[in-house]
Amino acid sequence: MTKTRREVGMLAGAAAAAGAIGTAASAMASEGAPDGVRLQSRVVPYPKSVSPQARQFMASVVGPDGLPLGVHRRLPAPDDLKGWAEARAAVEATIARGSGRAAATARSTVETTELGGAVVHVGTPPDLASDDRAYINIHGGGLIHGGGEPCRIAARLEADKHGVRCYSIDYRMPPQHRYPAALDDCVAVYRALLKRYPAQNIIVGGGSAGGNLTAALALRVRDEGLPLPAAVVLNTPELDLTESGDTFQTNQLVDVMLPMPLMETNLLYAAGHDLSDPYLSPLFGDFSKGFPPTYLQAGTRDMFLSNAVRMHRALRRVGVPVELHIGEGMPHGGFGGGTPEDLELAAECRRFVRDWWGKRA
Repeated sequence: MTKTRREVGMLAGAAAAAGAIGTAASAMASEGAPDGVRLQSRVVPYPKSVSPQARQFMASVVGPDGLPLGVHRRLPAPDDLKGWAEARAAVEATIARGSGRAAATARSTVETTELGGAVVHVGTPPDLASDDRAYINIHGGGLIHGGGEPCRIAARLEADKHGVRCYSIDYRMPPQHRYPAALDDCVAVYRALLKRYPAQNIIVGGGSAGGNLTAALALRVRDEGLPLPAAVVLNTPELDLTESGDTFQTNQLVDVMLPMPLMETNLLYAAGHDLSDPYLSPLFGDFSKGFPPTYLQAGTRDMFLSNAVRMHRALRRVGVPVELHIGEGMPHGGFGGGTPEDLELAAECRRFVRDWWGKRA
């Protein structure tokens, strides 16, 4: 096709510009230019595409300096057991306060017991939909927080959500108990519950660090020859302790709930083991050997968004049934639980769980 002079001129100009950019890039590379995109300092506004409730929540966890409140937290030294006890109590009190409104309306009761040598909080709804189904909840908290009262509250909330008994595992944590203590506890509880429920009637779920342990549990019970659960729920999951995904860079500080990576915590938890081991970073597991149907959830501002996206592709490649739900503007863990966005995704999770119970023989 014959080109007009204007089109030829435009093509020539584009080629010249591309050449100039290439020359400039080469010059910058020779001068030690950064291996990436340099961003100027700027304010990232709260998204206009989310509900007013979601915007209000995001603003509530950002300080007057424009930085997420969590960016100022520091871990005690590993041998400062008093400091750890105080820090854990403070974080768990904050989590419990955040769950207080939902807990105040929770209908399920809770009792604390032991299963397989691990502490478990058992939530039982008053209108039990099925006595032969169980939901195992594995709490989040960066592998170092989230036990105690928040774990008890979670047992009630998840029992309400799914209408069955919820077994919320209060697993051991660093600095006193490093890897593989937490995973050992989770596997022990699952093994104990297999004596009460058929595997196809057990679903395991967790958020953040709980998503890590849920996926690691599925890999390990498979490797140990135990039947897989009917499905797993991985909410904003911490699946890669090497933190190699793109959003560990792009969502720093933009994620108001998890503003910075957690490498210091990851190394503490791993206790010298290789962070890329699939029991530590389940994203790197071999899913072709079997893995349960999976519900994945994250947000566009979630530090762990790359974890969810990469896990989705890994499972799709080997034919594992998987759903990926991404919340617009959503940070790590959602908008606090009560916004329209949170409620919509909670309904998706309930539907997924209901669809998969009892389907795997």
